[in-house]
Amino acid sequence: MASAPPCFLGIDVGTGSARAGLFDARGTMLASARRDITLWRDGADIAEQSSEDIWAAVCAATRETVAASGIDPARIEGLGFDATCSLVVLGEGGRPLTVSASGDDARNIIVWMDHRAISQAERINAGGHPVLRYVGDRISPEMETPKLLWLLENQPATYRNAWQFMDLADYLGWRATGDLTRSSCTVACKWTYLAHEDRWDPDYFRSIGLGDLADQDFIRIGQRIVPPGTALGAGLTASAAAELGLRPGTPVGAGLIDAHAGGIGTVGMAEGPESNLAYVFGTSSCTMTSTREPAFVPGVWGPYYQAMVPGLWLNEGGQSAAGAAIEQLLALHPALPEASAAARADGKPLPVWLAEVAARKAENLSDVVRLATGLHVVPEFLGNRAPFADPHARAVIAGLGMERDLHSLVALYVAGLCGIAYGLRQIIEAQDSQGVSVDRIVISGGAGQLDLVRQILADGTGKPVLSSKAAEPVLLGSAILGTVAAGQYPGMVEAMAAMSRPDREYGPDAGAAAIHDARYATFRALQQALRDARGV
Repeated sequence: MASAPPCFLGIDVGTGSARAGLFDARGTMLASARRDITLWRDGADIAEQSSEDIWAAVCAATRETVAASGIDPARIEGLGFDATCSLVVLGEGGRPLTVSASGDDARNIIVWMDHRAISQAERINAGGHPVLRYVGDRISPEMETPKLLWLLENQPATYRNAWQFMDLADYLGWRATGDLTRSSCTVACKWTYLAHEDRWDPDYFRSIGLGDLADQDFIRIGQRIVPPGTALGAGLTASAAAELGLRPGTPVGAGLIDAHAGGIGTVGMAEGPESNLAYVFGTSSCTMTSTREPAFVPGVWGPYYQAMVPGLWLNEGGQSAAGAAIEQLLALHPALPEASAAARADGKPLPVWLAEVAARKAENLSDVVRLATGLHVVPEFLGNRAPFADPHARAVIAGLGMERDLHSLVALYVAGLCGIAYGLRQIIEAQDSQGVSVDRIVISGGAGQLDLVRQILADGTGKPVLSSKAAEPVLLGSAILGTVAAGQYPGMVEAMAAMSRPDREYGPDAGAAAIHDARYATFRALQQALRDARGV
């Protein structure tokens, strides 16, 4: 009697929820579940979470997923984690240590979007250390060394008593296996680890005021660094397995940042990683481009060695607010309550409802741009992540009139989506100017699931947009880590090729090109006008 085929679990922790997805070895999702997680916001710059709350949500989502699938947990032969690039602070033995002005130890995570460390990032950038060459010449307050410096200067007791500082994906791997090994994805992209040289740079840490980490031989931020998908420890510990409802010893792959999991779940399609730009469109957006040789693009993070695909270099861009920028934009319009009520009555999320209304007003999806004639949005509510690496950038909305009706709300929605597309186009052009060219955009993320969004991205950038057959490419990317850790496939590239498949291509419409070219010129002019006014 043949044994039952293996399954693999992907676990994703985003900004608002923890999700689990179960896949077979060909990448077909068998079941999934999600649990909300708590996010504390104290003003525009502060965002905090709880590692205990997140772990509880991960366990609940995993158990529900396995139950919904009806399979024997013994069939799950590997799992992987991805998570936002948030900073987890742990005291001795793994107990949470507060990062919050509230003093609440439960609030022990500084979330990726938290911008409390802007002044620390500016001081680091002013030093001009050579390490910064590998973060696009400017470190971001979203990265971890500015946040560590903020902790040292503002909460010295927490900093002094910390046993481990961990990226959230690495924390989940440790919580599952007891292994403190870090992933080259997290520490290269967000901690300034030089993965191509297999080392931290002690001089960098000493130059910015974190020399104690170097003096301690980096024991608090990671001494063993491995490529994503590398098996951690001896697999799931007995206690973690009991909490998750899985088998002890199940292999666990070293994790990924959530956007990079979306990249792993998509860039293996079509002609492969080097021809595709992975675009993960969620609360924020991330662009990921893989190259054989390192490419230095000012204002674009990287190049990072094997931060996503083993053996390849990665350039990472995107915007700090993308889906969140659209939400913020809509919240400014007086017709939002009316539209929200209509969407609820139709049983649809507001973006789906707005996209359907917009589509009904135009001959085709490419023609929807005409609804936003005269209305322009530069949606940089939380700064410009790339290509200017400017956390002080802010949004511009131009062309608003006195209209208060649903039609004007739909027009504002379309203009906002166009602004997202033009920000993406700007990153593509910046990379192209440095010899990093791509043939297509492969898309994932919750905010990028609508046909209208994909078509506007294609038309606005002039690049075809390719979707995945996988309903949840980010979860698939994490499951791929589990297949590699379990030895189901010889490596990441082979697993990607076997498990990710293309679905639909959205080609740029030639008839809309002139409209988008003109709007893009306006986008850049408005963006530059605000930069000029700030003296940038």
